[in-house]
Amino acid sequence: MGYIVIIFIGTILLILPIATVEGKQTYFLDALFTATSATAVTGLIVRNTAEHWTGFGQTVIMILIQIGGFGFMTTTSMIFLILGKRLTLKDRLLIKEDLNSFQLSGIIRLTRYIILLTFIFEFLGTFFLYMYFRRIMPSLRAIYFGLFHSISAFNNAGFDIFGNSLENFTNSTYINITISLLFIIGGLGFIVIAEIYRMKRFRKFSLHAKIVISMTVILIIISTLFIFVLEYNNPRSIGNLKTRNKFIASFFQGVTPRTAGFNTIPINYFRDVSLFFIIILMFIGASPGSTGGGVKTTTIATLLIVVYNIISRKKDIEVFEKRFKKRDIYKTLTIVVISLSIVSLVTIILSITEEFIFLQILFEVFSAFGTVGLSTGITPELTALGRVCIIITMFIGRVGPFTLAIAFGRKRLDKVRYPEEDILIG
Repeated sequence: MGYIVIIFIGTILLILPIATVEGKQTYFLDALFTATSATAVTGLIVRNTAEHWTGFGQTVIMILIQIGGFGFMTTTSMIFLILGKRLTLKDRLLIKEDLNSFQLSGIIRLTRYIILLTFIFEFLGTFFLYMYFRRIMPSLRAIYFGLFHSISAFNNAGFDIFGNSLENFTNSTYINITISLLFIIGGLGFIVIAEIYRMKRFRKFSLHAKIVISMTVILIIISTLFIFVLEYNNPRSIGNLKTRNKFIASFFQGVTPRTAGFNTIPINYFRDVSLFFIIILMFIGASPGSTGGGVKTTTIATLLIVVYNIISRKKDIEVFEKRFKKRDIYKTLTIVVISLSIVSLVTIILSITEEFIFLQILFEVFSAFGTVGLSTGITPELTALGRVCIIITMFIGRVGPFTLAIAFGRKRLDKVRYPEEDILIG
């Protein structure tokens, strides 16, 4: 409900004439789509952010991105802390769920840490981007551009005010690395960042932190190599770049699908096999408790670990000398099944209502669900029904399929425990 209220307020503000460039008009559905995309830190747009929205409109989008990145309960907590009000036990429990925290104790301290950490990284991002942008634009404009893209990057939103994402900086190592670091750090999850800061040694990390860090590193390496190999000779994407710039572009396009949403090369220039690989990365997404979306790295890691342990005929599901709880395995299966059901349903609907090729539709749906924001360019051409479907998909992707399932599901008390019986599987 909190996210719905924020989206509604953002929609009203974006409809105001002051939010739209003179000579252009903003319809309700366009404003709703933009507000949802910003709050869900997705980045899909039906109106070019640089050309359609005024400074006021862009500022509204930036604030919605910040709230969406923080999470509704963290934002509420920040307001309470500023006003000096105490948080009730119910508030603390909601914050715990919103942050995917393991325990209730120290939750307010963690919230303060998250707020401080976010502002520090966004300030650093603004500074480093400003140092680059001031060479190509006036200083005040460079500060504004640095701030907007720093907030957008750290919160894995993918919104830009250049008008063509970061396609002007394909060969800029400085911009590629700065933006990448912001959304990779933002996608790790605040709890993991806190552990890295406190522990500093991998061996002492929690099982959660070890899985997140390991999966993040593995996915970065695999995705970079895949894009590099698949697109090496493609003249439309990286084929005409120097080898060094090919690697930089491959790195950026390999890590951005995990919910960042920026691109340095037009997505529709990639080969179909690369687009399908990017769809897989978008489905995986970032890590729990982060600013990113997707089913999360730990979910996919758990599935892979379960498969490995079953093939190895081990009694317990284990990794890093620790055992998994059955509850976490059940939750993993639930998230994957619900997520695949949602994207399948939306893809079927859009395949009926839209006149695009199937891969473009599939790409758009996974991008919306994973709150990524990458697109082959079909977003502005979607029908009204298509836009509504994408709006709902972005909202589900931000709130989380498991959260919605719990919210609308009915809790049943098990009065009877039935006997077990074998079934044939596989």
